[in-house]
Amino acid sequence: MKVSVILPAAGLGTRMGRSVPEKAGTSRKQFMLLEGSPILLHTIRKFVSCSEVSEIVVALRGDDLDWVRGLLAAEKFSKPVRLVQGGESRQESVENALATLQPGTDLVAVHDAVRPFIEHQVLDKVFAEASETGAAIVGIVPVDTVKQVHRNKIRQTIPRERLILAQTPQVFRFDLLKQAFAKAREDGFAGTDESSLVERLDQVEVSVIPGSDRNIKITKPSDMDLARLFLAEEMSARVSS
Repeated sequence: MKVSVILPAAGLGTRMGRSVPEKAGTSRKQFMLLEGSPILLHTIRKFVSCSEVSEIVVALRGDDLDWVRGLLAAEKFSKPVRLVQGGESRQESVENALATLQPGTDLVAVHDAVRPFIEHQVLDKVFAEASETGAAIVGIVPVDTVKQVHRNKIRQTIPRERLILAQTPQVFRFDLLKQAFAKAREDGFAGTDESSLVERLDQVEVSVIPGSDRNIKITKPSDMDLARLFLAEEMSARVSS
């Protein structure tokens, strides 16, 4: 089974509100340093170490390509890590990366570049499910009570057991995902994630694999303290194993 991973990393990350290394050019969250390495690099390392992944494709802003190319050259990864120019939106960036995949690809996993703590056992489960059903995503059940509101007035309380908070990776059969993106482009539809595009095809039901609250999306400065803790725990586990 050939699994290609797409990491859309062309966003500006304005919620971070902090500067990153000068050569990266802006305050993009994927380039924030986590114990000396950009978050993006930690995420790439996680997928390189996954036995089922064949290649990683990173979609970047054009002015970041050379800088990230230098980072990758220094790492000497054991698997192909390719760079493509992203678009103005996440959807455009993923579609640009999708267009570069080889016909022999079986599954495509799209993952947030700023989620470096996805666990291997979760990857194994979501890959297996997508291989069997064609579409699977990672998600967690919300722990807080969820209210539907209009303006500032509550309209109803929504049962949590019928809700999930979608995470990544979101994994799909290659041909199915290509079809979903083509249909979205034809209809002028902009989705908030890849699953929303596949759902519109009404061809398969998208499965949900239980994720983890460790699979955080680093989007604001306060997330960095938790990220340092998780990274220290991962490093300690490697040393002791």
